[in-house]
Amino acid sequence: MRLLLVEDEPELLRSLAKALREEGYAVDTAEDGEDGLYKATTTDYDAIVLDGMLPRMDGWEVLKELRRTRQTPVLMLTARDRSTDRVRGLDIGADDYVVKPFDLAELFARLRAIIRRRTQQAKARIEIGDVAVDIPSRSITLAGEAVTLTAREYALVEYLALHRGELVTRTILYEHLFDENESSLSNLLDVHVSNIRKKLGYDFITTRRGHGYCIEQ
Repeated sequence: MRLLLVEDEPELLRSLAKALREEGYAVDTAEDGEDGLYKATTTDYDAIVLDGMLPRMDGWEVLKELRRTRQTPVLMLTARDRSTDRVRGLDIGADDYVVKPFDLAELFARLRAIIRRRTQQAKARIEIGDVAVDIPSRSITLAGEAVTLTAREYALVEYLALHRGELVTRTILYEHLFDENESSLSNLLDVHVSNIRKKLGYDFITTRRGHGYCIEQ
């Protein structure tokens, strides 16, 4: 999953981006509202973490402009704990709201929830034949036995599972699994898919030659 983090506090931006990447997300960053809005409207993110108080354009204005063209899930961060600020953000179109200082585990859980809602996947556990994808714990089991996947392999399985039955093109996968600072090799997805098949079964992911991949079960 690819996220946009818009935050003007350098230390918080660095630490939160690091924590999100350690959770397996691809993360792009912006330090002001104008840059954040530009990236949010030119890239298809799975979710946006948006600070309320930003230079050049505040988070509420960014959200208002974003909602003119895109419905990307938005989790707002702010130091303001007044109910009027929370109501303002939710009325403009925020999907959820977290007040600083926040607990990382709660922020991660809220992010997972708004991403699931976007894909209309209400359950936190997705079962595909003998394979079970547990989104909160970011773990995979096969016939009840734990399977070890790399962070990128898990991200690929999760994305395809959330879009089960849909053909997902290679371009879309690269856009959602890699951030703006990563260089992607043309055969990198093939390598990940091959490794996943060795662990979860050859038929788990279907290749549509020249188009992309799909979980059809």
